[in-house]
Amino acid sequence: MKNFVVKTLANAGALGVAIWLLQDITLTGESTGKKALTLILVALVFGLVNFLVKPFVKLLTLPLFILTLGLITLVVNALMLLLTSWLADQLDLSFHVEGFWTAVLGGLIISVVSWALNVVLPDGD
Repeated sequence: MKNFVVKTLANAGALGVAIWLLQDITLTGESTGKKALTLILVALVFGLVNFLVKPFVKLLTLPLFILTLGLITLVVNALMLLLTSWLADQLDLSFHVEGFWTAVLGGLIISVVSWALNVVLPDGD
């Protein structure tokens, strides 16, 4: 359980950095508390998308992973971020990613920040 909370907080922090750095990734809300709650909920959705959908997509694109020496990971991460944005819209969460190239850059930022936070934060094992 502790590991789940740590990973969710790392995702929320990584999403927050991407929102802060890129103007085309937006999170809106009336107050800071509402924005923080929305960010946590979006991080949960993002984690769920990465847990359920990403392995299936990676399996389907395995030949492309081999052919591009793993660079297709940027595209897969961008698609997972766009899917999260779409799901957030369906769940009436005020999170939006505008465009594919913004999602590619956002996915790169989220990957790097999430990796760094997972190194620094304690592991629940």
